[in-house]
Amino acid sequence: MAIGERRGPATVLAVDGGNSKADVALVDADGTLLALVHGATISHQAVGLERGMANLRALAGRAAQVAGIDASARVAHRAVYCLAGVDYPSDVRALRRAIEGLALSPSAVVLNDTFAALRAGSHRPWGVALICGQGINACAVAPNGRSARFDAVGSYSGDWGGARGVGLAGVAAAARGADGRGPRTSLQELLPAHFGLRSPAALTRALYLGQIDELRLTELSPVVFDAATAGDPVARSIVDRLADELGTMGAALIRRLRMGRTDPDVVLAGGVFRATDAAFYERLEAVVRAAAPRARFVRLIAPPVLGAALLGLDGIDRPAAARDAAEALLRTEFRSREPERA
Repeated sequence: MAIGERRGPATVLAVDGGNSKADVALVDADGTLLALVHGATISHQAVGLERGMANLRALAGRAAQVAGIDASARVAHRAVYCLAGVDYPSDVRALRRAIEGLALSPSAVVLNDTFAALRAGSHRPWGVALICGQGINACAVAPNGRSARFDAVGSYSGDWGGARGVGLAGVAAAARGADGRGPRTSLQELLPAHFGLRSPAALTRALYLGQIDELRLTELSPVVFDAATAGDPVARSIVDRLADELGTMGAALIRRLRMGRTDPDVVLAGGVFRATDAAFYERLEAVVRAAAPRARFVRLIAPPVLGAALLGLDGIDRPAAARDAAEALLRTEFRSREPERA
């Protein structure tokens, strides 16, 4: 449909909102992708609730324009919002109230963004998702619909990992190797060199003084992985720790939901999973398979907003053949469509 044509509301408004960006899709019941827009974060944690909702309104309005829907009216019959920072019931309540105030759809489902990754990676509405991006998280849905995940609020909830955790562990190992508290490691040269520095001490000082933003620690994760692949035992210990942590999260969720005798898809989502280190994946998979021997591992390639859209379509009562056809069409359309950047 050309921009400017008018049509009724879409079936599903799907939103995947991370801490640094947001993706919005409008989808019809048959799986047709009407619009796909990428833009600024809507995260209440990153930019505050008021600005986040303003960004959401703008992104949804642009998607409606692309789809030929009157943006002054409701843009969809139902909506699924999979958002970072939806950690506690109070987050759900606050976000739902704010979202309902935008009147984009008659009903809205608000979920943690891990559930979008799970549904995008699995062809079934259940399984396990392990998220390893800047931070770390996981969720699971059982065949009976029960779900579980972690609080994932950092060290307060016992979390370690993600690109930032790996980078910080690498910096610490380099410092300890240089000053004699730990074994020598190639990280002593590799990590400072990434920032154009000559020594771990110079890197430590630059981080301490704020000359290097701590957010840039995530850039060091691939360097640590490369060092591990090249045989550095200190780097390998960091990568092994991450594999064990992710595997333990998956195994814990499987046991909590009593899925050990099932064959769950285990979806691996997040930038750290771009790593190609075979030993990392072998170790992670072994820990999960100790809890569910028939688990199947899938690296997520599709954008998570696809999962939010599929969750919306899953809620439509219709024959299984029609549901499967809509999912197949939507997955095909997502593979061939680049998002418009708003």
